Amino acid sequence: MATHKVVSVDLGGTTIRAALAQTDGRLLKVVKKPTRAKAGLKEVLNRVEAIIREVGAEAWAEVRGIGIIAPGPLNPWEGIVIQAPNLPGWENVPLKAILEESLDRPVYIGNDANLAALAEQQFGAGRGLTDLIYLTISTGIGGGIIIDDNLLLGAQGLGGEVGHMVIDPQGPMCNCGTRGCLEAVASGTGIARAARRRMTESLGQGIAARAGSPDAITAQVVGQAALAGDALAITLIQEAAEWIGLGIVSLMRLFNPQMIIIGGGVSQVGDLFFERIQQTVQANVLRPYWENCPIVPVTLGDDVGLLGAIALLKRQLS
Repeated sequence: MATHKVVSVDLGGTTIRAALAQTDGRLLKVVKKPTRAKAGLKEVLNRVEAIIREVGAEAWAEVRGIGIIAPGPLNPWEGIVIQAPNLPGWENVPLKAILEESLDRPVYIGNDANLAALAEQQFGAGRGLTDLIYLTISTGIGGGIIIDDNLLLGAQGLGGEVGHMVIDPQGPMCNCGTRGCLEAVASGTGIARAARRRMTESLGQGIAARAGSPDAITAQVVGQAALAGDALAITLIQEAAEWIGLGIVSLMRLFNPQMIIIGGGVSQVGDLFFERIQQTVQANVLRPYWENCPIVPVTLGDDVGLLGAIALLKRQLS
């Protein structure tokens, strides 16, 4: 397969990262700038265009395409960002059309979790596999599903929202407006909420000491307390892992993947988290589903976004 030079962009609410890269995954040059989201839509669009021109300047004549990993629900075919909560004013923004007109290069867009799944399949833990699921357990929970070597997008590009499977109808309200989503009970936000709710228990003293006050409790604080042996923190991490495990059970039954890949800040707790997920899965689904489906951590680190956009370009330009 031919290798092409491309520009990859990871558009976040705080930072924009861009790379001049090759479709084999090599990052030739990386530039990072603040997004300045509060300055509004036009300013952020200008900054995106400027960083693309900057990172690609030395090889612009060779750049075959631009890939962008963007937040929020979007239409990946028309390249329209439907809504980006961390980018004020970003509603129904035709990002693909705007950039193609100004840059005279084809532009391809995908959401963060979907393209992270592609990145891990092309360049990371899932190389050589045709059926895998990627989960990111962070402030929220996102997912990307690849089946028969194709990214599952759905009719409007809104498929694969694994974080919003309803898993506990009596559970807490999710930001999406539904009660008991997986994200509401097992994300970093959900873990921190549960910790604050149970701070009156004496077993929570280790968390309180690290946070300083209930309002300062985060999933990271809970994770650190768990690794230090705090009983409540361990319970909270393992409860979240059980919910994740139950979500994976449903995903295994629906899609029968070859691998589940888990990333995001919560996953950094390590064995305490992954072992309880594995135990929950094995206790709740038939052996053939999990026996040949390892559940593994991500391998690509901070570059997963840039590599995801490259993986998308690799498919589009091949």
